[in-house]
Amino acid sequence: MDDDLLALRAACDRSLAGHGEWRPETLLAAIPLDTAPDRYGDGGVVAELEAEVAEVLGKPAAVYLPSGVMAQQAALRVHADRRARRTVVCHSESHLIRHEEQAFERLHGMVLRPAGERYRLLLRADLDAVAEQPAALLVELPQRDLGGQLPSWPDLVEQVGWARQRGAAAHLDGARLWEASAGYDRSPADISALFDTVYVSFYKGLGALAGCCLAGPDDVVAEVREWRRRLGGTLFGMWPGAASALVGLRSRLPLMPAYLERAREIADAVRELPGVTVVPDPPQTPMLHLLLRTTPEAFSAAARRLATEDGLWTWAQAMRTGDPGVVRVELPIGDATLALTVGEIRAAIAALVDPG
Repeated sequence: MDDDLLALRAACDRSLAGHGEWRPETLLAAIPLDTAPDRYGDGGVVAELEAEVAEVLGKPAAVYLPSGVMAQQAALRVHADRRARRTVVCHSESHLIRHEEQAFERLHGMVLRPAGERYRLLLRADLDAVAEQPAALLVELPQRDLGGQLPSWPDLVEQVGWARQRGAAAHLDGARLWEASAGYDRSPADISALFDTVYVSFYKGLGALAGCCLAGPDDVVAEVREWRRRLGGTLFGMWPGAASALVGLRSRLPLMPAYLERAREIADAVRELPGVTVVPDPPQTPMLHLLLRTTPEAFSAAARRLATEDGLWTWAQAMRTGDPGVVRVELPIGDATLALTVGEIRAAIAALVDPG
């Protein structure tokens, strides 16, 4: 965002999405003053977080890393080296394909093999087209770029079974596992039990500072720790992010069912608005996408008016689609969304759609 937009966002006293504006004073104030620091990732609150995440996910061990890009590269590299295979099967909208600038291939000499169709969930039947023996199957729950969709539980179990039958690891991209837990109405540990390794993020649904954990068997996690150092992720002091993560985990994980309920209330309120399509409908997790019949320019102008006149921050801009008259926005549900009434949210969405 340019300086003008940043100033406009800072001036707003309400936000539509997530937990609202990232304000340093709020994030830092949430870190307990008696937080025990670590030293290069050892001890202190980092060890406390790792133990708690391992327990929540039902895994023997967990390791804290500064980014999900690093965590997933490290875990998948370990799986590949152990199996002497270089291919990882994933959906074509996987974060590793779309948002990491070929890091997996260029840094690790690995191959990402897309399966299924771009605009729908990966299904067990899609894996029949994969003849080679992969090192791992990567499953993202929920599928963020499809509006937070989840495969059916039986199909998910069958996908993991497919990996097992081929001697491949099953790895969960659980950046939003906390949201998936609400969608499946299952505990994070129940979902994680299907997979060999699980990555979870703390700054997204939990609203903490940047950072994540990779959980799995003791020996795999130990190797990921070594890769964390090789990749430059073992920082001298990792305690601020870890302490923030513990606060978010303890305070916001219990709220995921309420966030999901609000997502469905919003869908009910806006699906009949002219020019609005809810994806998926109804929402399957505490997030949804909205397709709005308007142009990018008209959307930006409307968003600015809401920020200027109503003090409500919505989005800086919308994502373009294949139709120049339709844009897409992502609405993650959090504390800021709960602070608004459904009527206020409906009115804001209506104002973003081009009346022409």
